[in-house]
Amino acid sequence: MANVANYFPRVFFAHFRFLCNFAICYQKSHNHGFILFSKVMAKHNWTREETIVALNLYCKIPFKDSRASHPLVIEYANLIGRSPAAMNLKIGNLGRLDPMLQAKGITGLTNGSKLDVIVWNEFFDNPEKLAFESEQIIAKYKGVDIAKSAGIDIKHLPVGVDKMAVTRQRVNQRFFRDVVLSSYNNCCCVSGTCCTSLLEACHISSWSDDVANRTNPKNGLCLNSFFHKAFDNYLFTITPDLTISISNKLIDSVKSISFQDYLASIDNWSMLKPEKFLPDTALLEKRYDKYLKANK
Repeated sequence: MANVANYFPRVFFAHFRFLCNFAICYQKSHNHGFILFSKVMAKHNWTREETIVALNLYCKIPFKDSRASHPLVIEYANLIGRSPAAMNLKIGNLGRLDPMLQAKGITGLTNGSKLDVIVWNEFFDNPEKLAFESEQIIAKYKGVDIAKSAGIDIKHLPVGVDKMAVTRQRVNQRFFRDVVLSSYNNCCCVSGTCCTSLLEACHISSWSDDVANRTNPKNGLCLNSFFHKAFDNYLFTITPDLTISISNKLIDSVKSISFQDYLASIDNWSMLKPEKFLPDTALLEKRYDKYLKANK
């Protein structure tokens, strides 16, 4: 009992000293402008650069997969000095602004900031600007140049080649692929194959012909390598109403009866729709016209 009697006074005085020290710290902060508490509060205010990094990440991972334990969420959060939970919340805030999610009745998180809206309006319909500027910011946080950050080797380029132009092109190409595959939840929109090593980001309007839409994910389809090659050669296409059209030329070129039957069976099926960045109808219409001419 003596030990118990001695214990409570010690606990009481330990708590008393803690409260006294806290009061002193608060008083110093209040009287002398110390930023003991303001630092904590300031971290809740996202900067423009941090929000751009979050938008980059929003585009790169399927919205349904966004969670604090996602490897990319952890990586990007650590990069900008945020918690994974805070980064995941910011992705939810950005999701509320996405018209495709809204059309599906997915509202995201409603308590976003005005800065979210400003950054969204500045970049979401300008993917080329978002791709390069956001990757530049990520490289700055990493403390390396953008080529190294994006894993691009430019050391062995021929003399006279504009290295920055090549870097920009390859950064944008990589961003396009990441965003298109993410939008389709890493599944081919025709076959449903979800083996990422077989998937490619296909341009609806070709890279060489349409400079303005090179990085536009609405100019992209996620296809496996077979259907990508067939699409490029006008052997199949996606119509403006998002159905699959398989040419007779492609079906007749196949010797396997079972594969012929498969191709014929998916003709006029609806493609698997993306979670984000629905294909641009005008681009599909132009492509469909070329497909029809090639298969007269």
